[in-house]
Amino acid sequence: MASSIRVRATANGGTTEVQALIQHPMDTGLVKDAQGQLIPAHFIQQLSFEHGGKTVFLADWGPAVAKDPYLKFSFKGAAKGDELKIGWTDNKGASDSTTARIG
Repeated sequence: MASSIRVRATANGGTTEVQALIQHPMDTGLVKDAQGQLIPAHFIQQLSFEHGGKTVFLADWGPAVAKDPYLKFSFKGAAKGDELKIGWTDNKGASDSTTARIG
């Protein structure tokens, strides 16, 4: 199965810029389906990015984040060729992770 996480990380001048797109429904639990039944809440609770064994970005999310979230951030201390580990866990116990090479 393909990862739900797409990542692009580029190092330039001592700063690494990371862009990530995560495929996830991010249901709030407040929306009804076509039959009028509430769609149960289903959202990413924690998202983390690690470089060199250290967390460089950690997010604790709730149901207010949009479907298929996109995020962009930067950090210092990485070089081209280094690995960036990304992982998430949702409120139903599902998870996904991937590793990206910094370009």
